[in-house]
Amino acid sequence: MLIANPKATRQPYPDSLKAVMSIAKAGESRQWLAPWNRLNAGATPLYALPDLARELGIAQFSVKDESARSVLGSFKALGAPVALLRLILATFPEQGFEPHQLLEGQYADALADFTVISATDGNHGKGLAAAAQSIGCRCVIVLHANVSIEREQAIAAYGATIVRIAGNYDESVEEAAALALANDWIVVSDTSYEGYEVIPRDVMQGYGTIAAEIVEATAGGATPAFSHVFLQGGVGGLAAGIVSYLWEQYGAQRPTFVMVEPAQADCLYQSALQGQPAKATGSVDSVMAGLACGETSPLAWRFLELSVDFFMTIEDDEAVAAMRRLAAGSARDIPLVAGESSVAGLAGLTRLLQDGGAAADIGLDADSRVLIISTEGATAPGVYAELLGETAASVLGRQQAWTPTA
Repeated sequence: MLIANPKATRQPYPDSLKAVMSIAKAGESRQWLAPWNRLNAGATPLYALPDLARELGIAQFSVKDESARSVLGSFKALGAPVALLRLILATFPEQGFEPHQLLEGQYADALADFTVISATDGNHGKGLAAAAQSIGCRCVIVLHANVSIEREQAIAAYGATIVRIAGNYDESVEEAAALALANDWIVVSDTSYEGYEVIPRDVMQGYGTIAAEIVEATAGGATPAFSHVFLQGGVGGLAAGIVSYLWEQYGAQRPTFVMVEPAQADCLYQSALQGQPAKATGSVDSVMAGLACGETSPLAWRFLELSVDFFMTIEDDEAVAAMRRLAAGSARDIPLVAGESSVAGLAGLTRLLQDGGAAADIGLDADSRVLIISTEGATAPGVYAELLGETAASVLGRQQAWTPTA
């Protein structure tokens, strides 16, 4: 399903939004986080896949590969850690903490009794747990029924206390808020709700690093290198972090933004239909675990409602097919390990290009230059292997052995 957003605008980035998230603040977050020993040095790769572009019938197809961001395996290494840093600095201003030294654990004794909590589908919780372990504070993570044991173990490995509930993601968010209130803990969530926007803003601002690297890798300037950017849904935080940066960078010349999410977790699609933050209409249970969110973040929606040009939904089998295509590689396309939540953009693009009318509606043609962000690798290796019939290690072996053919 595809709809055009009647509220999308081509005006310059509004000052009202710039006061919330900006290129300047994204740069500060990037600087603070850069020395963290759980981040890999330098920018993540931006790969051009010319054979896939030819198959799709477009001029260029590129993938920003966030699986290489850190040992954590996903883009979430940029969000929760930055938000935790900003939270601690704001909570203890009299201590004079330095961000770099916080991440080195130099204030662990002073923060031993400081506790943060969050609900998660997996990657956000792992990012928060890893940052809390580095800093030396306590971390509690609430997991809902559909989070795999494999993902639970990956979070617990960073020292977090795990709380399991029987409900879905949105119910885990409610449980985290209740536990925080009862125990005087602080919620570090990537989704906002009434009276809770500062920390989700900081999480989203951290994702601006991805957009900054895209701009730098494509020479910056006033004109974007890509005509279309396909973004995955969830509560909307990643997309808000990316579109806010690119909108400020390029103004009215910004790329066309297309939002893609699972049909059964269509909260952003429903928000576009209703013109306000809305809930999903489906079961919310999707193989795209990181996108299995039932309710739009109101703060994220403030950025998305004016910038995302089209909203669409896809089926789980389309995501798995996209994972397989990226893993396969080709003579000129490097094989990529892309997790189930990272390929929604490619799945959506493929669907649209199979329908000439839909492609024309969003301006896709032989001259289009399309970007997707592969937000995670095989963060649940068992799930990845089950879906593809091949292990992530096997794909990485092909990647390491691959040399491009002219």
